[in-house]
Amino acid sequence: MKSSARRRKHNPHIPAHIDQGRIPAGIYFDHRGHGRWYLLSRDEGGRQRRQNIADHMATLSELHRIVEQRHGIDRNTLRYLADRFHQSAQYLALAPKTRSDYDYCRDALLERPTKLGKPLGDLPTRQFTPALVQRLVDKIAAEGTPSKANHLLRYLRRLFRWGINRGHCDINPAAGVEQARERKQRRLPELATIATLTAFAKERGQRTRGEKGACAPYLWIVMELAYILRLRGIEVVTLSDANSTVDGVLTNRRKGSRDNVVRWYPRLRNAWQAATERRDGIWKSKGRPVPMHPESRPLIVAADGSELRKSSLDTAWQRLIKMAIDEKVITAGQRFGLHDLKRRGITDTRGTRHDKQEASGHRSASMMDTYDLSVPLVPHPGED
Repeated sequence: MKSSARRRKHNPHIPAHIDQGRIPAGIYFDHRGHGRWYLLSRDEGGRQRRQNIADHMATLSELHRIVEQRHGIDRNTLRYLADRFHQSAQYLALAPKTRSDYDYCRDALLERPTKLGKPLGDLPTRQFTPALVQRLVDKIAAEGTPSKANHLLRYLRRLFRWGINRGHCDINPAAGVEQARERKQRRLPELATIATLTAFAKERGQRTRGEKGACAPYLWIVMELAYILRLRGIEVVTLSDANSTVDGVLTNRRKGSRDNVVRWYPRLRNAWQAATERRDGIWKSKGRPVPMHPESRPLIVAADGSELRKSSLDTAWQRLIKMAIDEKVITAGQRFGLHDLKRRGITDTRGTRHDKQEASGHRSASMMDTYDLSVPLVPHPGED
């Protein structure tokens, strides 16, 4: 099972009569022309499909009705339960950041494909048992994202508890489910391994989409930027032209970290230029208008020219790693994640511990124990 979720951001092109916080999961707006609403889903083969469903005049209630008709929603499904919760007074009273987190969890769960050939959100709530939820948590954790598994588990507990209290369901199948064990292992990939995988991703990214052995053409660029800028994957895919300054790249760190400007040098310029050339080429071939404001021009885009979703990046990364291991480009023991590139970049930063902290943007020196795995070279005691 693969997730197709992403966090929604405010879209200035969406008609003003639409409450963006209540748009159904999997529904998006294309502002080209007069504007139209479309639905994203994945077929049994895992390929993403798009279907236009309404014009720009559609109301929020009409969008919900279209989704319900498409999925055959009844009052017994997880999708219906989530829909009611996200329209409730309890949800609307939450802090904006909490609502954003819940929106992400909803999308990740509802559109997750199952072996039954339909999304998880279309399953009746009565079919959810502790055993099913445990398998879901274990499966997501096995994909290399144990923290995401635990995040979704907590959301399910909250969702079902709300449903029980309002008569939508009888039990909370997420209660008592074991959390995924979040790894304390801090992987630090070797530079040679990173170079080998980057070259592999670059070569396979040049193959035609759908061709055997092909991978997403943006992966090698994301790898470069994650290492050079010391960024998380989500921070890389949310870079835009606004982050490009005269001096270098202005970071967009999350979780309270401080931003900084990473100076331009040939390797960074090459990666940035490759990303912009790819994006501009896609926009030109698709006939997409170039946004006027730099912050509206994402650096990394999907094959259709739209903003790349973090879930799509995660899926593409896992496919690359599996392919590299299967073809013996790297070993299973050399496997690493995108986040490990940030750790490698911080560790490789020259200078003192303070210099590394300035480069990483961490506000707390204690966080360097997690990200700086270098071994200090110190003088011996006594006189020479």
